[in-house]
Amino acid sequence: MTASRASLPILITAWSVPALVLGQFALLSGIPLIALVVSSLRDSQPRALRWWSAGLAAVYLGVLGLWASSPESAPSLSKSMNPAVTAFFVASGVAVAIAHHVRKTTKAA
Repeated sequence: MTASRASLPILITAWSVPALVLGQFALLSGIPLIALVVSSLRDSQPRALRWWSAGLAAVYLGVLGLWASSPESAPSLSKSMNPAVTAFFVASGVAVAIAHHVRKTTKAA
């Protein structure tokens, strides 16, 4: 197995998700998350990154679903998230970004 570097736009996208959540822009973090999932689904990406990105998307959709179905009317997704949920979301985002940094690809001989 040969290590190859991830492209800079993918790394920026991966790191922007936890940065946006920490900056209280959790709803906007869906935009780079969509781009990350789409780039992970391309054939040139390792299969494991698809699972990492899909897991982060599942966390985002879970948090978004809880916010949308909540009887309270929080003004934003960031304000409705519990600090523990925020920490879990950020940790998930950092884990996905690190997975993109240390990705491995195999080259056909």
